[in-house]
Amino acid sequence: MLRLAFSLITCFLALPCVSAHGYLAYLGIDDNQSYTNYTGNVPNADPSPSVIRQVSDISPVKGASNPDLNCGLNAQFASKVASANPGDLLVFDWRGGDNTNWPHNTGPMLTYMTSCGSSDCTQYNSSSSKWFKIAEIGIVTNATSSNSPVWAQQSVMNGAFTNVTLPSTLSPGNYLIRHEIIALHLATDLGGAEFYPACSQVKVGGSQTGMAEDSEMVLFPGAYQDTDPGIYDPDVYSSNSYTFPGPPIAAFVTASASSSSGSSSPLTSSSPAPTATTGSTPGSSSSSSGAQTLCRLQRRTSSAGSDFTRRSLTRNSNMLLKTRVTHSWNGHRLRGLWGDVVTAFGVLRLRAIRVADGQSAS
Repeated sequence: MLRLAFSLITCFLALPCVSAHGYLAYLGIDDNQSYTNYTGNVPNADPSPSVIRQVSDISPVKGASNPDLNCGLNAQFASKVASANPGDLLVFDWRGGDNTNWPHNTGPMLTYMTSCGSSDCTQYNSSSSKWFKIAEIGIVTNATSSNSPVWAQQSVMNGAFTNVTLPSTLSPGNYLIRHEIIALHLATDLGGAEFYPACSQVKVGGSQTGMAEDSEMVLFPGAYQDTDPGIYDPDVYSSNSYTFPGPPIAAFVTASASSSSGSSSPLTSSSPAPTATTGSTPGSSSSSSGAQTLCRLQRRTSSAGSDFTRRSLTRNSNMLLKTRVTHSWNGHRLRGLWGDVVTAFGVLRLRAIRVADGQSAS
């Protein structure tokens, strides 16, 4: 135990060590004809116009009852709104605190939507809004993992995007899209889960009529409990199954996905990309393979041709973070690493108390 504590302190003092946390850096929208990329703001930096609501820190939201579970730590209104249509592909690019790959590899990714009503979402307060789920992905098996169960989040850590298809029958209107990563590397202890929600403002066109039922909608916070099997998971490192938290995917979403299951993804990679079949009922487990249209992964780099390169979210000079905010990275690293050290020591302290009380430390 002392050796582990010493290692954590050494890692913390030897900055830079790792980028312990991160944020949603880019949102792409592909309509199979053109690709539009929207850049997010670095947490706590001077904001530029964006469709992604800026958060104040790269650190996670802790606790299922935390008000920041809605759209992220102190999330601020964004000034722009993206345009999309039913069936378009949403491409989420998560980055670590120093703009490298996402740092975590254990836990699910889930996507929700809520209507902003007649508002264009730029001033819409979603704290009491009702959300419906359109996608979820957890443990997958695929050729990339040699057909062994692996978290889809591992591919994001390796540099992949997360792709989510807007429901093909989605009603037109103004929406917030809440894309969330739940990191479970500390979820063997109650309260250890790390939530990373990010909200983007989108106006959906078309003339479809699909919408979730009231019974399929939830509040954030309110949708999760700290004791939910998919949030508190003592077996996260020993089990190949997983129970998604929150409501099922809305019925109209799964129906529209089934009706279009024969169509190909509008954005592909030159390398095999992980796909997953996700459960549509509470308590469902994710551990199987197979094509599905709700959520899939795409590698960040590709040599599939100039058209793909044009549409890909590459780190070219037009997308580099502004130099005026680079000074904040050491502060973000410090806060993120210190949070991990404090959490780890909390876990060690709880286990020591259990041993002192004659309980098992496992």
